[in-house]
Amino acid sequence: MLKERVEKIYDTFMLEFFRGIFSMVKEREGSLSAMEAFSVEVIHSLGEPTIGQFAEFLNISQSNVTYKVNSLIRKGYIIKENSETDRREYHLKLAEKYYQYTNPMRESIGKLCNRLESTLSSAQLANMETLLQTIEDNLESIAAQ
Repeated sequence: MLKERVEKIYDTFMLEFFRGIFSMVKEREGSLSAMEAFSVEVIHSLGEPTIGQFAEFLNISQSNVTYKVNSLIRKGYIIKENSETDRREYHLKLAEKYYQYTNPMRESIGKLCNRLESTLSSAQLANMETLLQTIEDNLESIAAQ
């Protein structure tokens, strides 16, 4: 039963994620390809990675990542910012254009949280928070393997 519930939640989140991705991928100049849309989501999840960290996470060459990054910069979805500690290094930051496209997807998460907060008791919310932290910790442990 637990496995089925986790799979259902995962499937629902993924469907919303893909809906968001496809809303970002439009057939017009400056729009993102599906691979570029996934790339900006990875940059978002990594939280301002360097180009090297982005390449390492995707397990692809730095020259391939540089090509992707330059395309995303040209299209206005990310910016490169010099590192404060090493001026030879750049951090990838999401530009306002990214947030304009992803806000609807993130707003649906906010609506879900608002609904849960209005329907669950304080004790249930506290338990849910603890359970979600446990899930997050376990996902991070699996990802680190």
